[in-house]
Amino acid sequence: PASSRLPDPKSFFQKDKEQKIEKKTIIFVRHGESTWNDTFNKGPHRSAAKFVIGFIPGIIKACTYEFYLLLAGKIDSWFYDSPLSLLGLEQVQTLSSYLEQNPSNVTKDPQEKLMLQILRKDPSAPESILVSSSLRRAISTVAASFQDRLLRNPNETIMVLPSLQEISRNPDTLSITPPQTNVAPSWVDASYDKVDFKTIFQRQVDMNLHLGNKPIDTNGYKRMKEFSHVAFSNIDEEYIIVGGHSIWFRSFFKEFLPRDSAHVGKKKKVVNCGAVSFTLLKTYKNGEEKFMIEEDSVRVIYGGFK
Repeated sequence: PASSRLPDPKSFFQKDKEQKIEKKTIIFVRHGESTWNDTFNKGPHRSAAKFVIGFIPGIIKACTYEFYLLLAGKIDSWFYDSPLSLLGLEQVQTLSSYLEQNPSNVTKDPQEKLMLQILRKDPSAPESILVSSSLRRAISTVAASFQDRLLRNPNETIMVLPSLQEISRNPDTLSITPPQTNVAPSWVDASYDKVDFKTIFQRQVDMNLHLGNKPIDTNGYKRMKEFSHVAFSNIDEEYIIVGGHSIWFRSFFKEFLPRDSAHVGKKKKVVNCGAVSFTLLKTYKNGEEKFMIEEDSVRVIYGGFK
């Protein structure tokens, strides 16, 4: 792994009064279950036996639907840039309902209460921004989870950042949306009547930075550094809510937590629709940007790791 070959991020952040250190608070929100997950992953919602018995029928179902979408001439897919599944939409709705509650009724912890107020964009909360991976399941998760926030703030947009695209070679990690083009609701999104995906995608998703698929000459580490650079250099808000993916999030924890950290985020994935906050630090070493997660700042807001 890249983290084993790179310097310990802690080595760049010494207790030096002269050192300039900047801070941002990041809140990771993992997408709900996708159709790819439904086909190839057991998940926590079914037993291993049920998954094994249903695997071949599941493959047949997925391939049949893929063939139908192809014949119908739809720019859609079960496998390629896989969208939220029906279970994924249920998970998103549960998170959305959780965020609609008054934070004072949810927790007595001041820091957790603040994070909930920020996620909700309450009038008393510090300014925050919604950003997302370019993959459909992440954009749909942010649009649906924060639909109440978006409805209350019609001028707010979800900024799509190419650097957040998932770290894998699987077809589900490749974007189906052409560069700088509005994302289209999947057939699953379109069947869901609790969220107006079409209107949110057209009016409140900013695709200006979307350049299509990740370039051949990039990799996960480069994209994680690019996101960190953008977070400090191109985003004014101190609080950044990130809709993204399990491997990307786990890799980020693995790379930017200190090497001697035994935090669970290095080994376990954020659960579907889980929300985890932390403080990201930035400094300079020999003119180059260096980043580190403040380990004591990592906090589960909803869901957690598994």
